[in-house]
Amino acid sequence: MLKHRDLSETNDLYQLLIHPSVFPYVRHKATSPEEYLFMTKQLLEEEQLGKTISRTITDDWGQPIGTIALYDIQDGAGFLGTWIGAPFQGKGYNQPAKQEFLTELFFEKDIHTVFLRIRKENEKSKRASQKLGYVIDAKETNPALYEEINAGETKFDLYKIPKDLFYIVSANNQANEEEQAM
Repeated sequence: MLKHRDLSETNDLYQLLIHPSVFPYVRHKATSPEEYLFMTKQLLEEEQLGKTISRTITDDWGQPIGTIALYDIQDGAGFLGTWIGAPFQGKGYNQPAKQEFLTELFFEKDIHTVFLRIRKENEKSKRASQKLGYVIDAKETNPALYEEINAGETKFDLYKIPKDLFYIVSANNQANEEEQAM
């Protein structure tokens, strides 16, 4: 479902990225395959410096369908960014990709908090985050960060995923799945 980013997949990802239902919501808005390749190279350099962790989301056959990344990493926290190409939206890839990525972040990397900055008008992303039992509203608990992300023209809602809540919810979900399998 997830793999390390690879420069050979940038053209396929770019073709998915430019779809009108995806492009407005991506962090890196490339206007050509060459620009997207350059941006991906920069992202891989940031990962080497510990500022970013980025993975490619793949479909059931290993083909790239989107990306998931943790950006602006500081003091064990960062911002989650995810996009999935339009043909693959609503097909059940989002939640498992997030689950796998968050497991890596919290239990293999030195991350304790993941923030989600979702545009106020992005109802699809808000609904997707609300389906995850470990996402909580961070407007009240992190007011300075909320003000910071809303200082510009674009307005955002702020959510967070604390490591301990992710662990508890994930363990409960797994226990429920095992119980139902019996």
